[in-house]
Amino acid sequence: MFHSDDVFARAADAASLAASLPQIAMEARRLAASISLGLHGRGRAGPGESFWQYRALRTGEAQTRIDWRKSARHTNTLYVRDHEWEAARSFHIFIDRSQSMYYSSGKHSQKIDHALIMGLAVADLLVRSGERVGLIGQSPPSASRQIIDRLAEALLHPIDQDKALPQVRPLPKQAHLILIGDFLTEPDAIETTLNEFDRDDISITLLRILDPAEIHFPFSGETELLSVESALALDIGDAAGFAAEARTKLQAHDQALHQIAQNHRAFFVTHRTDEAMTQNLLALMTHFGQRQDAGARRAHG
Repeated sequence: MFHSDDVFARAADAASLAASLPQIAMEARRLAASISLGLHGRGRAGPGESFWQYRALRTGEAQTRIDWRKSARHTNTLYVRDHEWEAARSFHIFIDRSQSMYYSSGKHSQKIDHALIMGLAVADLLVRSGERVGLIGQSPPSASRQIIDRLAEALLHPIDQDKALPQVRPLPKQAHLILIGDFLTEPDAIETTLNEFDRDDISITLLRILDPAEIHFPFSGETELLSVESALALDIGDAAGFAAEARTKLQAHDQALHQIAQNHRAFFVTHRTDEAMTQNLLALMTHFGQRQDAGARRAHG
């Protein structure tokens, strides 16, 4: 059962999200467009319909592959046509929208804003690369060029915002699961969720969003910690004296998350809300591109 305050808080969050999504979608488009400039030329040869490039005939290749029209223009070289790899993969994104994601310190944006912008930008970049993307439990994977608009519309549909992790559901073989959140929940719960998903050669990516105050604990003086996801409050006295213990617990939590990622062969990235999003988005897209290259090599034997 929810308290009336919880209902009002969740309604306020939903209204805030609806009001901010157009700006978030626009920022995601801008970010994706700037990053895509550095991702040109990531095509690869493989079975498909789209022409990729001409190249010289290799020793041992069948003459039936020769493009005689192209070769006729060159007296010393025979050319073949390569086609681009077109085995589209499905990416399933989950964005944590629980109360802890609405935290911000100082002048920094809320964690939820960074999570939404980066999630939508990743979706756009993946579609540009020929992949299919959806929100797990909310929208099926699609290769639509309007993927940002589609996912933004899906985000407006009611969900259980108290859930920091997705509801486990079957995914197709070789699917990619992308979890975006602060992961400030019990490591055992994260491990259990990934255990349920980690089947049929599913690839997992964890994008952690943290506020710098959650890393450095810069508070001082008499301080009371309030939980944003429950009615709990903890009077810690002098915050400066508590800071060392807080940092130690965060480091232990961080080590547990890295171990979980290692257990599931997951790609783990941490983004801070006082940092630009570009670098981590490039890291994600480079990782996805490397996995696609590996998949293409396996497909070719």
